[in-house]
Amino acid sequence: MHKILVEIYNPASNNTYDVFIPLKSPVYEVVYLLTHTISDLSQGHYKATEQSVLCDRMTGNVFDINMTIEELGLKNGSKLMLL
Repeated sequence: MHKILVEIYNPASNNTYDVFIPLKSPVYEVVYLLTHTISDLSQGHYKATEQSVLCDRMTGNVFDINMTIEELGLKNGSKLMLL
């Protein structure tokens, strides 16, 4: 399984996390896994919800949840934000 290393910023906890994510996974699966993991790691500052979204940190563009990570063109070192 091919994976990339990305940086996830979460403004609610004001933390960044380096995470490996699989290229073939759809965004909705990645968001589900990230929200629950970051919720646990943030010690209550971030609560996982069904409204959570993943977006590009530089532009703020929200990613289409039905596309795969590979289809979005994300690469190693991409900076993302989880809201």
